[in-house]
Amino acid sequence: MAGTVFGRLSLEKGDSTNSLEGLDNKLGTEAMHQALDTLSDSTSSTTANDLDLIFLKGIMESPVAHEQFEEPKLEAVRENNVELVQDILKELSPIAHSSQAADELVRILKEPHFQSLLETHDSVASKNYETPPPSPCSFMDAALNNQPVPPDAVRMVGIRKVSGEHLGVTFRVENGELVIARILHGGMIDQQGLLHVGDIIKEVNGKEVGNDPKVLQEMLKEASGSVVLKILPSYQEPHTARQAFVKCHFDYDPSHDNLIPCKEAGLSFNSGDILQIFNQEDLNWWQACHIEGGSAGLIPSQLLEEKRKAFVKRDLELATAGPLCAGMGGKKKKRMMYLTTKNAEFDRHELKIYEEVAKVPPFRRKTLVLIGAQGVGRRSLKNKLMVSDSQRYGTTIPFTSRKPKVDERDGQMYSFMTRSEMECDIKNGRFLEHGEYDGNFYGTKISSIHEVMDTGKICILDVNPQALKVLRTSEFLPYVVFIEAPDYEVLKAMNRSAIELGVVTKQMTDSELKRTVDESERIKRAYGHYFDLCIINDGHEAAFRTLRSALEKLTTEQQWVPVNWVF
Repeated sequence: MAGTVFGRLSLEKGDSTNSLEGLDNKLGTEAMHQALDTLSDSTSSTTANDLDLIFLKGIMESPVAHEQFEEPKLEAVRENNVELVQDILKELSPIAHSSQAADELVRILKEPHFQSLLETHDSVASKNYETPPPSPCSFMDAALNNQPVPPDAVRMVGIRKVSGEHLGVTFRVENGELVIARILHGGMIDQQGLLHVGDIIKEVNGKEVGNDPKVLQEMLKEASGSVVLKILPSYQEPHTARQAFVKCHFDYDPSHDNLIPCKEAGLSFNSGDILQIFNQEDLNWWQACHIEGGSAGLIPSQLLEEKRKAFVKRDLELATAGPLCAGMGGKKKKRMMYLTTKNAEFDRHELKIYEEVAKVPPFRRKTLVLIGAQGVGRRSLKNKLMVSDSQRYGTTIPFTSRKPKVDERDGQMYSFMTRSEMECDIKNGRFLEHGEYDGNFYGTKISSIHEVMDTGKICILDVNPQALKVLRTSEFLPYVVFIEAPDYEVLKAMNRSAIELGVVTKQMTDSELKRTVDESERIKRAYGHYFDLCIINDGHEAAFRTLRSALEKLTTEQQWVPVNWVF
């Protein structure tokens, strides 16, 4: 039957000029009518039963069979849906309290997300775009304009900010392009996570950025409201940087640093501050923030600061005045002092920059090291601590090669050794420090420190500052306290008062007082990075209370210690 139907169809020669689409439509329409006519004339056909013919005829007569399927064009019905919803809310408000359905509809229409959806719809429907994105091929070479651009080759990133707010990002020039050099931890860009190191910035709010990082920084700083960036993504895999904590041993102000890539991104700090380091990938600039909180910023790296300080002359010629051990006095005839590790030579090469530290639970230190200039009152504080709690504090007994006096017993004021024995122990590194006075050796043996610690007491040491290189380890766990000299006039008044009270018998001369103040300043400059606490001794009782209070806190508060004490 089908052959009979389609065999009767023919095309006239005039129709050959029709388009292919018109030809197909004409064929389809004529074929449909011819097929229906044939079905109507084929009631006596033996090739199909009546039911099948009726079913086929019904399908072909259906309107669906004659529809021309076209892709629907989506258009917004209206552009003022926000106003419409406000009108609806006004009409629903009077009945919301009495109708559960009306109350639910009011809550839905007032939802912030629904309101935002309506605002976005109206903006799109009215074709009101803040910044129409330029052609993604406008920046490409003419030879490449005809090539297809990958859909992810260009990205538009939108941010909102206020004028003057720093985004926490710096840039560098690479092949004539402005590339994101670093993203500061905790900054706006870091929190959004839309930009990454290595992304190329092409435009800001439709304006080309050029190739000057300072101009781009100023452009972004002054921008406010909605800011649209056009970027070429780098697709670099982010690296999880090792975080660390450091104690700073110098003051830093980024506003006075001509090397920093962006002064606004710098982080200022003072000597003694603890910083958390978030990123050390850059050889010259680290990202850090204060442990108290606040935004992250750039600080000079260890390497960069070493380069800056490497050739700066340091005040290393510290006077080694002052008795080496307790019990020494009288006129100085001959003295030679040095440390077993030759730390005086090491000090010439040490640069005070950063020290990695770790926070640990409260614990009691094994040693208490008092550092200070001669005549500043270290020995008075040491004896006062010993008397105040003899069960908690102990000290070492100095060794000497001189002969004991008639009323002296070994192990009381001194431990006596022969000169050859001391020379042998000195050679083998058994002394923390030692010196020669009036033809005899004096010194502090390392084993004597361990003997005090083994009794469970805190060993108080009154030593030369250079000994800190040996003591400041996990073996001795020292708490280093610097007893700082007060001003010249205050020190002079204190010496006069001590004489009147009978505490001391010697009146210090003006030159001795000045030497004490100057030496105190030199010690603080050279060894201040080792100190856990500084006390200005402008009054013995006040200084003693401050020292004892600090020692008590060690057992109740967490402490920052050098990281090599822990790991």
